[in-house]
Amino acid sequence: MIRGVRALIAFALSLACIAVLPGTASATVYAQIEGTGSTWSELIVQQWIADVDANGMKVVYTGGGSTKGRKDFSQDSTDFAISEIPYQGTDERGQADTANGREFAYLPIVAGGTAFTYQLKVGNELVRNLRLSGETIAEIFTNQITSWDDPAISKDNNGRKFPKLPITPVVRSDGSGTTAQFTTWMDHEYPSIWRPYFGQSGLTSYYPKKNGTRMISQAGSDQVMNTIKGFSGNGMIGYVEYSYPINADYPVVKVLNKAGYYVEPTQYNTAVALTKAKINQDKTSQLYLTQILDGVYTNPDPRAYPISSYSYMIIPTGADDPRMSTAKRQTLADFMYYSLCSGQTKAGPYGYSPLPLNLVQAGFDQIAKLEKADPDVDLTDRDVTSCNNPTFDGKHLDKNLLAEIAPQSEACDKVGEGPCGTETGNNDPGAPGDGDTGTGDTGTGDTSSGGPGDGTGSDGGGGPGDAPTAIDPDTGLPVGGDTSATGGDAIYANPTTLVSDRTMDTEAFGWLAALELLALVLVPGLFVAALRRRRPARTGGRP
Repeated sequence: MIRGVRALIAFALSLACIAVLPGTASATVYAQIEGTGSTWSELIVQQWIADVDANGMKVVYTGGGSTKGRKDFSQDSTDFAISEIPYQGTDERGQADTANGREFAYLPIVAGGTAFTYQLKVGNELVRNLRLSGETIAEIFTNQITSWDDPAISKDNNGRKFPKLPITPVVRSDGSGTTAQFTTWMDHEYPSIWRPYFGQSGLTSYYPKKNGTRMISQAGSDQVMNTIKGFSGNGMIGYVEYSYPINADYPVVKVLNKAGYYVEPTQYNTAVALTKAKINQDKTSQLYLTQILDGVYTNPDPRAYPISSYSYMIIPTGADDPRMSTAKRQTLADFMYYSLCSGQTKAGPYGYSPLPLNLVQAGFDQIAKLEKADPDVDLTDRDVTSCNNPTFDGKHLDKNLLAEIAPQSEACDKVGEGPCGTETGNNDPGAPGDGDTGTGDTGTGDTSSGGPGDGTGSDGGGGPGDAPTAIDPDTGLPVGGDTSATGGDAIYANPTTLVSDRTMDTEAFGWLAALELLALVLVPGLFVAALRRRRPARTGGRP
């Protein structure tokens, strides 16, 4: 009988091993992948990495700037890179900026706004509702405006006076996609300010710092943010992706747009702005899917944040790529499927903006190149229309739902009005209960106080059917309502599960669990029965 029990145990264990053997149809084999690049998008990328770790995907990502990411990729040092700008061919320093013959594709991963965070105190109180025009920003970062009491700053804030305090611009010292996006905007919108300072036209990834000025340089977005919010940071202003001040609970500048409104880069305002982005649709071009942002800078919508853009992953597509294996390609594909779908639900709360459907679909097409390079990569059961993405309208897939429900700008944020008393940098999507949104009393949810379809009115705006709340033009807050500047506990995204879980994986581990349960139930009983049979029968008295 003991032999029979042993045979049963061996049989159960062999079935369990078969169920999880690498290479079988019921298991996905992953291998660790490594990448470097953008710090602009690093916060959301690190969150995605943490999310997929539970599924067995090991992804290592290190910032260092977009320029470093592109260079590392070209030298076959990494499996992927992340950058806000494509390879330039030759950079502004005359150095080669190419993939060095390595086959690749650009894959959009997330949208966001380049924000201007600052530390400016009046007395001991931190100013949290600063407004600046694009021209004023350009003059600050070219050392033409050097004090916070400058009349241009006062004008942007409708006559409000600020202390006679030197301005200290904080810029990036490393090759940065954030710098490239910022300088592209200045070159396009304010060439008469930017080009004399830069000495030429065009963008740069390395911000030019002039001798004899107060400007200081820091490597990485996190160091820019830490410097500004530091003990000696009063008077400083710098540029980072919106997620950094959100994470640090620090204010951002409301930037003047073409419609004459000062806006901050919430996920809604970024989504609206990017409806005017042009994407390279030529699939024969190496620049396929890269962005042209001229229309974003001049978007006439009152809600549009003018310095909005996308970030891109650079993925290897060559069949003979020296770093890639089937397991690595599978990890990269499944990691990006999660990031493009369920991962996008976390973009808004982190200070980013989710990708629209057309870019997610294009991303799926780019991922398909991994399977083309290696037919053993499994891309089954992937459907873009099933993505849990806040921009998607299930009935109208050609629409950007997030942009359509974006709250209207507040009246007190218009040129010549306000400024609003509400704080920036807390990711509040708009004016609490602002009747101008046109959605608060239609039964579709108060979009000025929560996420899509949120009818709770958590910011004091009331639920569906409530009358619009009167707004104090001096403070931007509801009259007689909650005077809190934080805007309550608005919800931006729904919790979700990893889409990289596959049906067959679940089935494989389901069979394994069943076998384990069978062993736990049957084997102990059989083992005990066998022991009893082997024990000598008692004939009475003590043994």
